[in-house]
Amino acid sequence: MKRRRWVFLAPAAVFGLMAAAFYWGLGLDTMVLPSPLIDEPAPHFALPPLPGHRDGFSSADLKGHVSVVNAFASWCVPCRDEQPALNALARTKRVPIYGIDYEDKPADALAWIGALGDPYTRIGADSGQVGIDWGIYGVPETFLVDADGRIRYKHVGPLTEADIHRTILPLVARLER
Repeated sequence: MKRRRWVFLAPAAVFGLMAAAFYWGLGLDTMVLPSPLIDEPAPHFALPPLPGHRDGFSSADLKGHVSVVNAFASWCVPCRDEQPALNALARTKRVPIYGIDYEDKPADALAWIGALGDPYTRIGADSGQVGIDWGIYGVPETFLVDADGRIRYKHVGPLTEADIHRTILPLVARLER
């Protein structure tokens, strides 16, 4: 008799464990992707400029001040949604914003910046390798880098002005101390 009870209880126990796991998964923030680069030095790189721009973007540009690094592309729809928030951040002149134009056609990137605004101090054209080195899952992604060139924060998805005021600017202030 006891053996028969286990036959019926085992599937119920398995179902209960699976339900608990799914319920726990629903509470996870899908915008937070773990990055092994947090608190590590930014990867060493040197990206060429977009055509018509004088300077590209390299790891040397990140030394000596807190910086925002934003990976974007003209083909990225969420990047378009993010651009007004980046333009607003640039107008504060609080922190330089560097751009990694990720796997994009240079002419398309130039047209996109011309239409939506250019909040970037420097932009580097990336064929994909630098994005891989930064651990980019997809664009847009934004990183906060301290004055020593260490990555301190990663935001996945489009930044909003609320994200900038609630998270980015307070972290900039803390890192500048």
